[in-house]
Amino acid sequence: MNRKVVVSMALLALSVCATTGLAEEKKGATGEELFKLHCAACHPNGGNIINPKETLSKADRDKHGAKNVKEIVGKMRKPGPGMTAFDAKTLPDKDAKAIADYIVKSFK
Repeated sequence: MNRKVVVSMALLALSVCATTGLAEEKKGATGEELFKLHCAACHPNGGNIINPKETLSKADRDKHGAKNVKEIVGKMRKPGPGMTAFDAKTLPDKDAKAIADYIVKSFK
């Protein structure tokens, strides 16, 4: 497949992943609910549909500098190539921390 087509498809998938369910967000949602709303489309079961080598498993998080809640939130705010950035307007700090805490507790 042509590289431009692959990149275009990845960008489209990312935009869908980042916006899926935003209209359904509710106040006081749990980390798990927020993860399902904002992250699960691209990270089903802690995987990674864009880059399968960078899952949410502890081993992969450790390799990529996302060992704890603070570092995971940092990755949400300034991710590497292939992931949509979640700024504080899109994902308030409280919600980002709840998601990061859920990731740490759920994906070993």
